[in-house]
Amino acid sequence: MKECSKSIARRLSDPNFSNRYFVGNGIDIGGKPDPLALYAGMFSRLAHVRTWDWEDGDAQHLADVADDALDFVHSSHCLEHLVDPREGLRNWLRVVKPGGYLVITVPDEDLYEQGMFPSTFNRDHKWTFTIFKHASWCDRSLNVLDLVRELGEQAELVRVEQLSSTYRFDLPRFDQTLTPVGECGIEFVVRKRPAAEIAARGRWQRPAELPDRELRLHFNQYRDDMRAMKSNNDGAPPFQNDAPL
Repeated sequence: MKECSKSIARRLSDPNFSNRYFVGNGIDIGGKPDPLALYAGMFSRLAHVRTWDWEDGDAQHLADVADDALDFVHSSHCLEHLVDPREGLRNWLRVVKPGGYLVITVPDEDLYEQGMFPSTFNRDHKWTFTIFKHASWCDRSLNVLDLVRELGEQAELVRVEQLSSTYRFDLPRFDQTLTPVGECGIEFVVRKRPAAEIAARGRWQRPAELPDRELRLHFNQYRDDMRAMKSNNDGAPPFQNDAPL
């Protein structure tokens, strides 16, 4: 319940969400009744996020969304409802611009379903998920790492986390998403590599020069400080000086 809402405080504590992931214009797939749009004002570089749900079309295809149209795609607990999550992910990556991000949350099969499938907590779940297992107790289990790998060379996995910080491992089997804090999920973030970066086998395309003089002065000072420290300690092994302070 309210899985997107539960994530907000955690995401606000990580600058990547405000400075990289939720930047520009995006879409929130399967967002109702707890859409990211409710919190758009908390992410200062987020311009607009459209909530996409049943009335907008099939989330597996996004047929009305053009290729390379969006800066980000967000989806909280929608992928497990799709008939074909692999096709869904391919289309979600398709609609993101090069350099843009997918931010996706799915239930973790051991934190959520807890050894029983079909799910007794949500009958519409068609799949379970792990970050990675060699073997699962569920024959409908998908490894997140495999799903990202199958997206091909455009997909750069930049973040994956089991959301267990508020999970109660001491409880008997119980749907902990019913609590105000239990997330019971996996969050993963995929960046869509630009063509030039793919051609360079993953090397980022960095600027050749830094035109801002103030920044040059500070960064060069870092290098000068390091050189001076090495020179002053030349021949002296570190962590030998235990003189009184």
